[in-house]
Amino acid sequence: MHVELQHKHSWQVSPREAVGIQREMAGYVREEPLGKVRTIAGVDVSVRGREVQAAIAVLAFPSLEVVDRAIWSGDVQFPYVPGLLSFREVPAILTAMERLDDMPDVFMTDSQGYAHPRRFGLACHLGVLLDRPAFGVAKTRLTGTYAEPDSNKGARSVLLDREEVIGTVLRTRTGVKPVFVSIGHRITLEEAVELALRCSPRYRIPEPTRQAHTLSRVKSPV
Repeated sequence: MHVELQHKHSWQVSPREAVGIQREMAGYVREEPLGKVRTIAGVDVSVRGREVQAAIAVLAFPSLEVVDRAIWSGDVQFPYVPGLLSFREVPAILTAMERLDDMPDVFMTDSQGYAHPRRFGLACHLGVLLDRPAFGVAKTRLTGTYAEPDSNKGARSVLLDREEVIGTVLRTRTGVKPVFVSIGHRITLEEAVELALRCSPRYRIPEPTRQAHTLSRVKSPV
């Protein structure tokens, strides 16, 4: 599949330049209603030493049957810097995406989206580059404050940064730690939360990113 990018920029940048790119590109993020979802792609990346492996698992929705998958491995090109994860991982994700048969309707990343100090986490970066719907479901909080939601599945609370709502703290399974949902691009927060919940029939981690995580740890044939 050919991947066409919007708002292109260089990946060969310093951390300071990367911050500048985030601040500029954050202005392109749009929160808008999502269209019909037939496929949802989970995205995850594993880094071992100097090697990065990106994995994409495409699931039919709402059946959650895996209908396509892709992995790509290569050398890490950007250092680990908190808040700049996308510069380390998105180039590998984009390369893996070229191995898919078709473009998914929406992307779910195992990372932050809008719930980021500069409102431009990996889910935003990927969504804006592709101009496709995307949202983040992170296992931990990066920024913001919240009240712990009730222990039952589906319980939620708002994630706030000062007075701004930047995401939702969601209990995807009764009695387990919540996840942190935020928009990436071209989706509303309520839609992102509902998709995360509907994609979590059995586990804390939604099925798209759970499948992608497993795939990211499989030894790549290339």
